[in-house]
Amino acid sequence: MGELKALVEEAAKKSGLMWLHLPGLAQPRAAWHIWHDGAAYVLTGGEGEQPLPGLPEADRVRVTLRSKDKGGRLVSFVAACEQVRPGTDLWDEVTPLLAKERLNAPTHEGQVERWAAESYVIRLSPTDEVVEAPGGYDDEYAGVRPVPTPAATAGPPPRLMGGRRRRADR
Repeated sequence: MGELKALVEEAAKKSGLMWLHLPGLAQPRAAWHIWHDGAAYVLTGGEGEQPLPGLPEADRVRVTLRSKDKGGRLVSFVAACEQVRPGTDLWDEVTPLLAKERLNAPTHEGQVERWAAESYVIRLSPTDEVVEAPGGYDDEYAGVRPVPTPAATAGPPPRLMGGRRRRADR
């Protein structure tokens, strides 16, 4: 089991995206997260943040981590869900890390205070229950596209000024 926990930790650290099987939804939802101190932390709810309906009320969820290069499933496991409450030591420890990784925020001013009022920070702790061990390409996710979310890039990507155009761009 130690090898599997090491795989989960390594995969979660390298990936900024995990797939959550939420109660009552037909398909899994992609969610950005941070990995800190043996657990994943996910932000949901509030204006402009990723919608993950049912997660704040869930006791356990199935989590799938995929390979960044090939897109195949690395591991699926069950995680225990726990809400991180504003004003706790854990909140004060985790929210600055989440804010640092929330690159596409409409504004970073007052972000943590806004999360305390409007959003949920959920700690996903891996349990010993493994749904699927490492395997090959997973057809379940081949056709799944992320659900549209307001937690996306705020505008067009930056343009290169003064650079030479490549042959492919002409």
